[in-house]
This record gives sequence, C-alpha cells and structure tokens, in this order.
Amino acid sequence: MTHILGIIGSLGERSLTRTAVLYVLDQARDQGASTDVIDLQEIDLPMFNPDTDTQATYLNLLEKVNAAQGYVLGTPDYHGSFSGALKNILDHFWKEFAGKLFGTVCTSYEKGLTVTDHLRTVIRQCYGWSLPYGVCVSPVDSDDDSAVITNPAVSKRLHMLASDMVRYTPLLYGQFEKDKAHALSQAGFASHYR
Repeated sequence: MTHILGIIGSLGERSLTRTAVLYVLDQARDQGASTDVIDLQEIDLPMFNPDTDTQATYLNLLEKVNAAQGYVLGTPDYHGSFSGALKNILDHFWKEFAGKLFGTVCTSYEKGLTVTDHLRTVIRQCYGWSLPYGVCVSPVDSDDDSAVITNPAVSKRLHMLASDMVRYTPLLYGQFEKDKAHALSQAGFASHYR
C-alpha cells in the first residue's frame, strides 16, 4: 500500500496550510493510500545541528519519515519562500528523502511561484522527485471562520495532487528500491544508497 506523509510547515493555530494538506491526505486515503502527518505546530523540533541528531524528537520523527514513500509539503508564503519550520525539518531528514516523490502546497496571497520553485530546488538537492506543479491556495479561496476551502477550482487541484501522489509514488519509490537492490545497477544514482 502506498504510504504518504504530509508535513505541515505552518506554526499558526488557525492555518489554511494545515487545512489544505489534510484535504490532500483525505483525498489520498479515499484513493487507497495510507497516510500520516507531521504538524510542526505540535512538535518542538530544535534547529538542525548535525552534532545532536540523536535527541528524542528527531528519533520519533525519523520513524515516520522513513515509513513514507512520498511526501506532501505544505507551507505559507513567507516573503517569497517557504517557512523556516519547514526548512528545519528538511535539513534534519534530507538523507531519508532520496528517491521519493514530493507534492507541494503553498498558501499565499500571491501565486506562490517562488515558494514552489524554492521547494523544488531543495527537493532536488535531497535527491527526491517533485511533481511538475504545485498547488497554491489563497486565503480568499476559503471561509475564514471555518478554514474550509470554498473555491471549487482549488479543491479540484488539491484532488489532482492527491491522485498524482497516489499514482506516481509507488512507481518512483518502487523503481528506486529495485535499483538499490540490483547488483548490476552500479551506474545509477540509487547505487549510492546501498
């Protein structure tokens, strides 16, 4: 079964980012995937320090990160880039992301294009794969009182993101795992992860 982990990079109590990521995970479950979530608002993850990655919070999250075959990253648009909280978790687990698929969700009053581009760059540097599009949700696409997404076009794109994650995650992850295990695939980048 395909297993997708959502990572919510918003620390806000009432967060449209959280609403959007949870919507994608709900849609993925409806299509047969199993899901889990890391909500950075609920977790006290210290700033990345390569000398202290044995602390309890890191080790608890490591299990969730390793169990996932694909990830949905959600972040607010902070000055044209993604949140520091999301950057921190990406710094902690960059090795574990190799060969896995990522979908991106951004909440922004703008179009979130630079945020999506920055996330794709980081995903690539972690040797992960990114869907060729991201979804941007504007606060005007939701009901302020209930944090429900009210724009049908945005809901449709979030549904599309979930569908593509469910469809392509097992293909990419499965091939990466086969390449890691295959003794004759010395030239492929997966051979570095044996």
